Amino acid sequence: MKKKLLATLLSVSMVMGIAACGSQATTQTTDSQTTTESTQTADATTSTATTEAAAETPVEYPTVTFMTIDFNSGASNTGDYAEQIMQELEAHTGVDVDIQWVQNDVLEEKATLAMQDPKSMPMIMTWNGAVTGTVVTAAKQGAFVDLTEYLKDTEKYPNLSKQNADVAKSLTVDGKQIGIYRARVLGRYGMSYRKDWADKLGLSEPKTIDDVYNMLYKFTYEDPDGNGQNDTIGMEMTSYTGPFDIMQTWFGCGNGWAEVDGKLVPVWQQEEYMTALNWFKKLYSEGLMPSDWASRTTDTWSDGCKNGENGVYIDVLDGGRRVWDYFVNNEIPSVVDPSEFASMNLLSNIEGKTMATSGYNGYFTLSASTCDTPEKVEAALTFLDRMCDEEMLILTGYGLEGVNYEINENGNIVRLDSSDDALKANYAGLNQLVAYIPNIDSTLGEEKTERQNLENQVKADAEKYAVINPALPYLINSTTYASMGKDLDDKISQARTQYICGEIDEAGLKAAWDDVLSRGYATIIDEVNAQIQ
Repeated sequence: MKKKLLATLLSVSMVMGIAACGSQATTQTTDSQTTTESTQTADATTSTATTEAAAETPVEYPTVTFMTIDFNSGASNTGDYAEQIMQELEAHTGVDVDIQWVQNDVLEEKATLAMQDPKSMPMIMTWNGAVTGTVVTAAKQGAFVDLTEYLKDTEKYPNLSKQNADVAKSLTVDGKQIGIYRARVLGRYGMSYRKDWADKLGLSEPKTIDDVYNMLYKFTYEDPDGNGQNDTIGMEMTSYTGPFDIMQTWFGCGNGWAEVDGKLVPVWQQEEYMTALNWFKKLYSEGLMPSDWASRTTDTWSDGCKNGENGVYIDVLDGGRRVWDYFVNNEIPSVVDPSEFASMNLLSNIEGKTMATSGYNGYFTLSASTCDTPEKVEAALTFLDRMCDEEMLILTGYGLEGVNYEINENGNIVRLDSSDDALKANYAGLNQLVAYIPNIDSTLGEEKTERQNLENQVKADAEKYAVINPALPYLINSTTYASMGKDLDDKISQARTQYICGEIDEAGLKAAWDDVLSRGYATIIDEVNAQIQ
């Protein structure tokens, strides 16, 4: 957004280090120099005139063009305070950012079109999810800046240089880091369950697979809600099959891939995978998950726990906490003590295992055709680095103090715009400019509920048990995986569902694996392992 900004002397000094390519901002300074009584009037006049001239001299802010996601239907950074917020953002970063907002459902299409005209590509481009074959192909053709050496500079980029090396490998093509990931918690997955149901049935916190089975069975057949009806089913499940991926790790399976005898293989080639699938099949055949789970749409995910049909929720821990929030906000009584609310307990692991996230969700690339000088690269990286500062985490997450929030006596943020969408729109969407490295949250945040504190504690604990996908850095460089990996993975997932539901037997399952191998997965395995030999 092109704006005239008022810069402090500090902003001037920041800009001098990344000078170059953009719009002007008027500098506002205060002359704090003192003079002695012996200073000549003429000298003082000259000094004052020089200072005033400097104050009127426009400061060159480098311009950075930025394509990012609009999740707010065109309302991102709009409203009476939108320009003031943008001015504060640009003054802090020392960069004039020109944002191209793109609706999420057409982001990939818009980004692909942008690459067809290299000279007009935004300097920074936002990509959703993990790296796709399109991005890998473009990277091999030199479409993106190699960030490897830049991000080692701890003085220029004190935030970005603290990136997680293992996560960064997932954005490395042919040995070159081509993107900056948008950080997410590694230990986000776990198991949540109705604690009041467990207390009513005398069940302790599950630690083993057998404990989980026992809980699911009793939640299904021993009337945990005490209404005398056969109307509960142990585990929440829809066509979203993420819970299976999490539970597989309890059996010793890897996260997507695993190392077996010194070689990386997809988990469906592990013996433990078959053991896990047979356990899932048992849960299904015994009615411990909904019989129609495979046809339940994903937009109903968590409804089963909220409405009292299910008692176990296996997914992100914050999802389990939100179910608990629902109980409190809607005053759902505990089945043990109706004067209290129903509650959830959150677990970081079963059998000392849980599935790790990729450590990121989406990433930024720098376009080589428009970041075509070291100064422009530095301007773009400086912007991304400073957007990770505490001040920017607060500005993009909460807006303006006194307008969108205030600070209470405990030093916590209290939102003033919770029920005012128009007021929130002033800073809405600006968090899409943040990489969240090294901190995902600001130290100055809203006062946490007991439930949120438990969630954060369990997530931190889950990192110790989180199983990381060891193949991620290599899959990105597999040309076969880039072209057909997703389709082949989908076939594996479909075969798993069919086996669990009894639509195919073990012979049919293994035939599906053989088919996928013959269609390209054998080549993918070879390409992955060739990179680590």
